[in-house]
Amino acid sequence: MEEGKRQKQVAGAIQTTLNDIFLKLGLNNLQGGMVSISTVKVTPDLLEARIYISLFQVKDTDACFKQIESRAWDIKKHLQEAMKQQLRRIPVLHFYLDDTLDYVFKMEEILKKL
Repeated sequence: MEEGKRQKQVAGAIQTTLNDIFLKLGLNNLQGGMVSISTVKVTPDLLEARIYISLFQVKDTDACFKQIESRAWDIKKHLQEAMKQQLRRIPVLHFYLDDTLDYVFKMEEILKKL
């Protein structure tokens, strides 16, 4: 099913706001690496948001991801404060690891070997 216009607008607004929140909370630089939000997908009823997090040069990705998940309530609180004029209900946040960057690096290594 294709995303609707409102879904894309809300996802874009959430992504922009979450990037600012991560910067404010100091979650953009963890364990010597860079953390960024690559994509946000919102369900059609706007009640759930899937946040895909990209980790670049992070030593322990599992520990870093758990640290972000442990701060989920704090992140949602800041998101609610920032978006209270735009959304009636703040969606439930689900964090996922976006490994496309790792996949790209692996493909580049394979191509160099050829």
